[in-house]
Amino acid sequence: MMTDAQELAVRTDSQDTITALNQFINQALYYGNQAEPAILQALRADSTCAIAQAYAAAYYLSQETAIARQTGMIHLKVAQQYAATATEREQWYIRAIGAWARGAISEAIDLHEAIALKYPQDLISVQQGQYHYFYRGESERLLKIAQKVLPENADSPYLHYLYGMIAFGLEQCGELDQALNVGLQAIALNRFDPWAQHAIAHVLEEQNRPAAGIAWMESHSDTWQQCNSMLYTHNWWHIALYYLALGNVEKVLALYDQHVWGRADSFSSKDQVGAIATLLRLELQGVEVGQRWNSLAPYLRSRLHEHNLPFQDLHYVYALARAGYNHWVNDLMQSWTAHAERIPSESQQIWLEIVQPVAKGLIAHAQGNWSVTIAHLKSCLTKLHTVGGSRTQQKLFEQIYQHAVLQNQSRHSPWQALKAG
Repeated sequence: MMTDAQELAVRTDSQDTITALNQFINQALYYGNQAEPAILQALRADSTCAIAQAYAAAYYLSQETAIARQTGMIHLKVAQQYAATATEREQWYIRAIGAWARGAISEAIDLHEAIALKYPQDLISVQQGQYHYFYRGESERLLKIAQKVLPENADSPYLHYLYGMIAFGLEQCGELDQALNVGLQAIALNRFDPWAQHAIAHVLEEQNRPAAGIAWMESHSDTWQQCNSMLYTHNWWHIALYYLALGNVEKVLALYDQHVWGRADSFSSKDQVGAIATLLRLELQGVEVGQRWNSLAPYLRSRLHEHNLPFQDLHYVYALARAGYNHWVNDLMQSWTAHAERIPSESQQIWLEIVQPVAKGLIAHAQGNWSVTIAHLKSCLTKLHTVGGSRTQQKLFEQIYQHAVLQNQSRHSPWQALKAG
């Protein structure tokens, strides 16, 4: 039995495993690009370490792709194999990852909450709990799971990461002044904290302060080189939104080409979502995006039958429809029905009553059919938060609806105008 940097017991006799686990913990909380090498190093030192196997499983499951999921499931099975001799905390975490893998998100959340209550130093578990709350649209619980462990982490070397988690939760709950203050506390402790920087980016966006947002994020962009692809591209995406708010579309297109999609892992689901959202926002403002839809859409083929997150699938279907891949659109829609029949009942309602009608509305919008867009989106807008995404990301669905209303009133298709131009 040994102890990690969070002062939590780990069932291993390998100091090399502990050293690598500590590197992984820091990388995971930082959203760093060395998380995978670190956890694999831990496993090379001790493949029987159950929590290390569970961390590896969670890392790969969080990629939200079919290929990564296969790898994650291998690690999960090994973690479960060695769980009997693991500590209570490790067993609870392994069970939480197992529940996530089965789609039993409520069960996973209950376990992360239990860990937060009894083992509040476990910020990896808190981060995982926030992840699930984020994709269920439960902002208050996303905030509270981080706030409740703050007293026991006052001396933690990872305190700034916890401040970043709390700042983001506060922003998602509309507590903008508090979010800004806590985010700045995180940065005061560690300037190289991209999630805290990101939380402040959301605050400045909500406050409609694009110039301040540009100054803030660009002044910290030098710290993102060691981020994973998801947060690197996402933070640059926020900068692109600021420039779009100021009407500088040339800069937005340049950022898309250089940082949002140009530096993305093209097969990363979250990078793809960011790129799709950028192109869509540009077109909603009447900007010609050239062949960018057609360059992006082929990478979505592997997404057709994954259905990891409804929030992501709604972006995929729009991009495929906008690029004219109607046969893939049809495949995706048919696959949703089969998916809904085999998932836990707690998720079925979202896929059947929200995702499918909203998808029909998005497809109609991509094809310039405004009345159909309005008919499908209108009744679902107030429920769309349940598919997840941030306040900023959720606004896009409302913008699509409002755009369709305006276009339906004028009976004019900007898509045709863009093609003609």
